[in-house]
Amino acid sequence: MIVDERMTTYIHSLETPENPVIEAIEQEALNTFVPIIRKETQSFLKVLLLMKKPMRVLEVGTAIGFSAILMSEYMPEGSHITTIEKYEKRIPIARENFKRAGKEEKITLLEGDALEILQSLDGVYDLIFMDAAKGQYIHYMPEAIRLLAPEGVLVSDNVLQDGDIIESRFAVERRNRTIHSRMREYLYELKHNEELQTSLIPLGDGVALSVKR
Repeated sequence: MIVDERMTTYIHSLETPENPVIEAIEQEALNTFVPIIRKETQSFLKVLLLMKKPMRVLEVGTAIGFSAILMSEYMPEGSHITTIEKYEKRIPIARENFKRAGKEEKITLLEGDALEILQSLDGVYDLIFMDAAKGQYIHYMPEAIRLLAPEGVLVSDNVLQDGDIIESRFAVERRNRTIHSRMREYLYELKHNEELQTSLIPLGDGVALSVKR
């Protein structure tokens, strides 16, 4: 927990519901332990989308499609989301959820290894939402920067690892040490890359907000 639990609970209590399909998909994800963006991160992302008004969004990590559907609700008319997912069991669920939400024309799902797909893409994106395997963020970063439009926004979720990011790698469970060290490297690179201006926000499980100069 990064922020006091009572404060988080209070912030959640102020949220207003989404449309019934989005609410149902969120509950299904929670019931089946599929990781999705936290309530406070959802709120942040919605405000950011309304401010930025991106026409082209790239999401790395679809899961069951919840965040892509949520983002699509707050994007301009005529905009489009491209989302990438490798886990075969979740892909058909995501496609079905896009159909349920009536978003089949607005969201394109690319199946396969995220790095390979990123390397194959061209053109530019106004916003990239990074929400895939945390240990791979550092490997995705060069392609994300390449694909970002000038003044484009990169949003990286779950970067503070429930507060573990500030611990020594030896204080972290052995199975998590590689992810821990790679995330620390990723955050350092975000903050020191000359092409980006980055703010680290202790929101949800930690959000890095970067703008391409």
